Amino acid sequence: MVAEFKHTLRRLRGHIVGWGITIAALGLLIVAFYGVFQERQEDFLRMVEGYPPEFLAFFGGDASSLARPEGFLGMYGFSLLPPLVGIFAVIAGSGLLASDEESGRLDLMLAYPVSRSAFLWGRVLAFVGGTIAILVLGWLGFCVLLGSSALDVTWGEMALPFLSLLAQVLIYGALALLLAALLPSRGLAATVAGLIMATSYVLSGMASLDANLASVAQLLPYEYYQSGEALDGLNLTWFLGLLGVSAVFVLLAWWRFERRDIRVGGEHGWRLPTLLRLPGRG
Repeated sequence: MVAEFKHTLRRLRGHIVGWGITIAALGLLIVAFYGVFQERQEDFLRMVEGYPPEFLAFFGGDASSLARPEGFLGMYGFSLLPPLVGIFAVIAGSGLLASDEESGRLDLMLAYPVSRSAFLWGRVLAFVGGTIAILVLGWLGFCVLLGSSALDVTWGEMALPFLSLLAQVLIYGALALLLAALLPSRGLAATVAGLIMATSYVLSGMASLDANLASVAQLLPYEYYQSGEALDGLNLTWFLGLLGVSAVFVLLAWWRFERRDIRVGGEHGWRLPTLLRLPGRG
């Protein structure tokens, strides 16, 4: 398991550096911009007041909330990160096993004296480690300029929204892993997981505009993301609940992986029942 963990983490190093630096750069810009925002706050607030209220409600704020650090960071930074980093989660999660399976390498790897469980858990732990590394790099980018910024936020407080983000990223990665074990291809699994992620993001934003959507949004992960509000305290119930659902997804993927044959054809993993075949074809 240790060898597979190291191997998978090496494969993810490009993702870690690329996504981590992207988030860090976004953080540097946002924190540096806050000083300009404070100097011209009245002008900015008048401009924001001209936005449609639906636009502000979608991102969970209003003109007055932008005057507070949690509202400013949430609007311009943290509200954008779940779908952004979620792309990594869907790509990496769906490919943990399926990428090697579709290329025909997985059956060769499992020919070595390694159990399927050790193989799977080594890769899952590497995904978790890579995700944490990306978010740590992003957190550092948000924190480097705090000392010279007007933001009254400590490094510890800045870590709380990233913990809420971690739970979001892990649940989409775990979902993509499970779908890749159930569906006939990695591409289809990534597409379905991505659609669920996008639907969750959009419906949660629209739920503040339409009360009829609130009950649906409560069934989706993004409804339990705190964004900049986590600066005032992390909701442990939401955080642990999302981690628990992620663990269930991974356990189901593990159970499925232990009991099925390795697919080599990838896209041709599903077979239509005999009764559904076209007449005249064997």
